[in-house]
Amino acid sequence: MSVNQPTVLVVEDEPAQREVLAYNLEAEGFRVSKAASGDEALLLVDEDMPDIIVLDWMMPALSGIEVCRRLKIRPETRGIPIIMLSARSEEVDKVRGLETGADDYVVKPYSVIELMARVRSQLRRVRPATVGLRLEYDDIVLDAETHKVSRSDQPLKLGPTEFRLLSTFMEKPGRVWSREQLLDRVWGRDIYVDTRTVDVHIGRLRKSLTQYGGADPVRTVRGAGYALG
Repeated sequence: MSVNQPTVLVVEDEPAQREVLAYNLEAEGFRVSKAASGDEALLLVDEDMPDIIVLDWMMPALSGIEVCRRLKIRPETRGIPIIMLSARSEEVDKVRGLETGADDYVVKPYSVIELMARVRSQLRRVRPATVGLRLEYDDIVLDAETHKVSRSDQPLKLGPTEFRLLSTFMEKPGRVWSREQLLDRVWGRDIYVDTRTVDVHIGRLRKSLTQYGGADPVRTVRGAGYALG
């Protein structure tokens, strides 16, 4: 598994559809978690926060529309993009889905290629570095496609871990990341690394960012973690 990989949660009660979606998303390089019901989806979101959710509307018990509503009223999950899948093609249904908080609405049967494009489009908003975009913060520029970083037009040498740390910070400037969150995002959820390792790599990142002078842009938040700016 490559680290810093975006996680897509697929919520679909039909097993064949769920597996086809998971297969295609994994082939595109995404990490996939799967839920067969609305209740299971809500549990998974709490256990392993996804970057994006592909959510079927028509499910027994807890419907996709209700799952969407519950996630969008919670501050900690409100920002997760949700792509709603539905056999309902009427305009009124699409409007209802979007008004409930869905970020996109795809009518079944859908083209897998189109759905993948829509997933990437939503990720471009929330995880721009993972789709190869150029990020800027003050005088720091990170090009995710060429893996190059500069500050005040001076090229900086960063190791792969420091690059992933910086791209995580630059995707959400100002957000405070705990050491555990950084371990999940940068090293990967399946790898055991001591939280002190985060401090070591933050130290290396700071050294790289200030090698030509300039203030240290990485802020230590006592008892909470680290933030950019």
